Amino acid sequence: MSYEPPSPPANLPTEIVNTLNEATSEHLRDVASYAETLAEYKEREARLEEEADDADVEERPDDLPDDVPAKATITIKEINDNRYYYWQWREGDSVTSKYKGPVNPDE
Repeated sequence: MSYEPPSPPANLPTEIVNTLNEATSEHLRDVASYAETLAEYKEREARLEEEADDADVEERPDDLPDDVPAKATITIKEINDNRYYYWQWREGDSVTSKYKGPVNPDE
């Protein structure tokens, strides 16, 4: 009786298949455990992002530029001893900023 190796899923990149084929059985079990945990994490993140997108968004502030999403918050950055307001929001894994104006020291 001979055993045939399993066929990888067609959508799995070749470099991943090659790496897995070279791995020990112990490493493969570790990869399987990690992959399952990572998949659950990414699915949860996607659900949370979808829920955030579906949530009722507050009315758009009057001073919010058209190219800044309503979920943006204002942060203060100090550059060369001067303080500035910036709109900031998350786009995927990165944080995007857009200049708003100088911080008024009289406020």
